[in-house]
Amino acid sequence: MRSGRAKFALLFLSLSLACAVPQLLAKKKDIGAPGQNDQKRASHALNRLTFGPRPGDLQQVMAMGVDKWIDLQLHPDKISDSALDARLEPFRTARMSTREIAEDFPDPQEIKDVMNGKKPMPSDAAKRAIFQVQVARQQDKQEKKESNKEANARVTASPDKASIASPGDSMMMMPPDAAANTAAADNSAANAGTATNDSAMNTALADDKAMANVVPPPKPTPEEEAEARRREQQLYADLEVQQLPSLPPDQRFKKILNMSVEQKVAFADSLRGGKGQEFLEGLDAKQKEILLAMNNPPAVVTDELAQAKLLRAIYSERQLEEVMTDFWFNHFNVFVGKGVERLLLTSYERDVIHPRALGKFEDLLVATAKSPAMLFYLDNWLSVGPDSPQALGIPAHPGPYGRGYPRGMTRPNQGRRNGLNENYGRELLELHTLSVNGGYSQRDVTEVAKVFTGWTIEKPYEGGGFKFEPRTHEPGPKFVLGHRIKPKGEGEGLEVLHRLATSPQTAHFISLKLAERFVSDDPPPALVDRMAKTFLKKKGDIREVLSTLFHSPEFWADGSYRAKVKTPLEFVASAVRATGADVTEASQLVRQLNNFGMPLYGAQPPTGYSMKAETWVSSSALLSRMNFALALSAGKVKGVNVAVAQLSGNGPPADSGQALSEMETVLLAGDVSKQTHDSIAAQIDSAGKPAAPSNGMPQKQGNKAGRKPDDAAHPPDESTIAGLLLGSPEFQKR
Repeated sequence: MRSGRAKFALLFLSLSLACAVPQLLAKKKDIGAPGQNDQKRASHALNRLTFGPRPGDLQQVMAMGVDKWIDLQLHPDKISDSALDARLEPFRTARMSTREIAEDFPDPQEIKDVMNGKKPMPSDAAKRAIFQVQVARQQDKQEKKESNKEANARVTASPDKASIASPGDSMMMMPPDAAANTAAADNSAANAGTATNDSAMNTALADDKAMANVVPPPKPTPEEEAEARRREQQLYADLEVQQLPSLPPDQRFKKILNMSVEQKVAFADSLRGGKGQEFLEGLDAKQKEILLAMNNPPAVVTDELAQAKLLRAIYSERQLEEVMTDFWFNHFNVFVGKGVERLLLTSYERDVIHPRALGKFEDLLVATAKSPAMLFYLDNWLSVGPDSPQALGIPAHPGPYGRGYPRGMTRPNQGRRNGLNENYGRELLELHTLSVNGGYSQRDVTEVAKVFTGWTIEKPYEGGGFKFEPRTHEPGPKFVLGHRIKPKGEGEGLEVLHRLATSPQTAHFISLKLAERFVSDDPPPALVDRMAKTFLKKKGDIREVLSTLFHSPEFWADGSYRAKVKTPLEFVASAVRATGADVTEASQLVRQLNNFGMPLYGAQPPTGYSMKAETWVSSSALLSRMNFALALSAGKVKGVNVAVAQLSGNGPPADSGQALSEMETVLLAGDVSKQTHDSIAAQIDSAGKPAAPSNGMPQKQGNKAGRKPDDAAHPPDESTIAGLLLGSPEFQKR
């Protein structure tokens, strides 16, 4: 059946690809004004303001009224989200401060500081176990590196390659005279043809003499002896680790913390690559985090961050707030793979983006500018004004050089007039506010960069927050977009941010991006202009701008209905929501997004991920989505439980035709093209017809290949029907 599904997926895809892109971008019938075509209005609102409707959502929105439901989503504080809170409870890092994360899940730099004696080993047993494993691994790498250097040095210092013995060459192990005597004895025996007692005795004596002069094997070096001991200890550690799953959870956890360092390393190695789940069985959330952190501390944080994001997208009742949180994170993108960002992203999304997703744009802009995640990602925390006290080498306090200098500060004549970084200044103008055609020049970029010198992070590797450092700030006035910015330290940056946040160019650019997300890839200019006017009139109130958008005729126009192609995140979340699945572990869904080319928090450039169809629509992408949809509906995605039978109505369907019709209503609100419907129906019908036998003889009754469609013993294959609908071109749109 699995191979049959795969074959049909390819057939179905080949039939639909010819018109897939036109279908994805095709215009639909007018959705209508309030009171007309209420089902389509509710379906459209759900597809745009949420990550996709769940079973029953359409009826609830229609009962409440579409406009009232939209207004409620614009005010998420009025919506209870207690069910989501219960699902997020196991993710302890989601509630921790950056400083707490840095202490419990140390960055490699913190590990090195402990290894080199700059910081003490933690006294807490759990934290100590994490550091012990990471330090042991670092030391092992360092020892191997030094050993390789020594080996290379010995080879380089021995140019006479002929003097190096080859394995198995006994002659190379003898002095020249002994080797000659042995060779002579061997030749004599060969020439005699038959050995006499005398010749045998002489040969034996020659052999004894030769063996007496053999050079004994070299004694093992201290490094080799240490390696042998390490292997012996590792073998013992492996045996101890293998016995752990048989212990009760609490006893197992305590035993691991009390293990030797070698045993802890062996245990941590057993968890690599997502393995060793039997060791974690029955442990509470905190215990699991600690043991997983022994293998890879930062990975625990990023894994929980990604799983929590998916669960919020799937289960939050405050759907518009989650959609906007994702929108703004993408707008103010930060890449998880850049150094210490793994520790900073949790607070960035939770404390900076999420609470301001529907607030004032200027508040969000200032919060991102001061965020350690943004300061680190765009390197502004390292930016030094060319004429700042630090760049000029002026000491912080009177006295000889070397006193009063902050850590990392250059002394006189070192790095003079270096250090201005324009990364943040450029992206602030181009991507965050004015847009690439916003009317600024390269001089403006440089001047903005000078304005933000001194905006830095206090101890970033220890979870420190924003700090303004006067010693690295560029003195004097700056000139930005024709305005003179008076010298006032940190206040200069706040003034520039205010000017940018209230600029007509910014109002237009932000309105355009919002319209692209909620209306179409090429939104009507008139709509963008009205949104921009609201933006300026309401002082950047995002909620008011969205209200203008949601109540515009363009949002409800015929060309807007199912005109947007889902990004991989939107597709995965909407598929899970549509099936009403219960997600007990989201890590497999996270990995699926990696396969789709959209790893969460993994956009390396500041532009973030594209929202446009051209980025995500291709034959290979649609095939991957189809395969995922079939796996999801068949219950083959680990940690995701789907009850497909519940999608067919109030009881088992009479036949496949009824199952298909009911699922089209539940999964796609009945909005399925004739081509898609006929293709799926034809496959369902052909799957139950007798196969032509190779010998030309009719097959026996009861043979699996010759059964009748939808007989009592073989009910409709509901999981395949659901998977094909989730993988259809219609479901790729919202």
